[in-house]
Amino acid sequence: MAQTLTATNFQFPGQKAVYRGKVREVYTLENDLLVMVATDRLSAFDVVMPKGIPFKGQILNQIATKMMRDTEDLVPNWLLATPDPNVAIGEACEPYKVEMVIRGYLSGHAAREYKAGKRMLCGVAMPDGMQEHDKFPEPIITPATKAEAGDHDEDISREALLERGIVPEAEYLQLEDYTRKLFQRGSEIAAKRGLILVDTKYEFGKTKEGKIVLIDEIHTPDSSRYFYAEGYSERQQKGEEQKQLSKEFVRQWLIQHGFQGLEGQQVPEMSDAYISSVSERYIELYENITGEAFIKGDVSDLHGRIESNILNYLKQR
Repeated sequence: MAQTLTATNFQFPGQKAVYRGKVREVYTLENDLLVMVATDRLSAFDVVMPKGIPFKGQILNQIATKMMRDTEDLVPNWLLATPDPNVAIGEACEPYKVEMVIRGYLSGHAAREYKAGKRMLCGVAMPDGMQEHDKFPEPIITPATKAEAGDHDEDISREALLERGIVPEAEYLQLEDYTRKLFQRGSEIAAKRGLILVDTKYEFGKTKEGKIVLIDEIHTPDSSRYFYAEGYSERQQKGEEQKQLSKEFVRQWLIQHGFQGLEGQQVPEMSDAYISSVSERYIELYENITGEAFIKGDVSDLHGRIESNILNYLKQR
């Protein structure tokens, strides 16, 4: 199997701090510069799997970069440069402690809540009489609070967010407006590729100057769910499963093997053959979402390549 990037330990000039998320590692440098390295770690049910997925970090980073470029006319973002397939460099921001989740269809977490009999999600009503994967009359925003390391993100209503002072009201309304605009553009991009953008999440931060910007990833298979548009209606009418482009296939495999991230559950062993199949699925996701052939980066010295490309960029600034 190809070499994978599961952890980094770089020391860059002017480095002030390192934050290690579930998938990305973020280096804060002087002059309000952030270096974000997308690793090959795989997270599901808020748990990082023991083995990395070849090329996953490159895939996520390159999709996110492309989508940032394709939406920057609508919403300002943090991105300055991508000097390496696994790296994005941008402006340091103070992140909002909320994920802006938007759902066009009754799928995933929303469908699981619906099946459990709930008709309200994050203070938003879900109509009666829906079946899994039906389209909502209008996309719904269902925010989640950003969890501390090791904890699960939590659903939260707009009212509770404001009540708890997590985001000031005027700024939250701006986040909602940006979220709807990004989802509309993402849906249009997906439709051109014969896909349906089912649901996704966006994260935002505030720059030193007080500007709200889009940060982290956007419209990737880790942050979004896609269906193939062809055959969607027929599958719905027959009550069949939708053909998906997301990491839902990993979640389903884990559920089948008795794991949903609950206390006391063990992560099932992933064979090399299964890991390779996941990598192939991510490449398929990339090519379908972007409409471009995926070109694998040189992984013979993955750490060395990334470090060298970042240092070269910093020297030229």
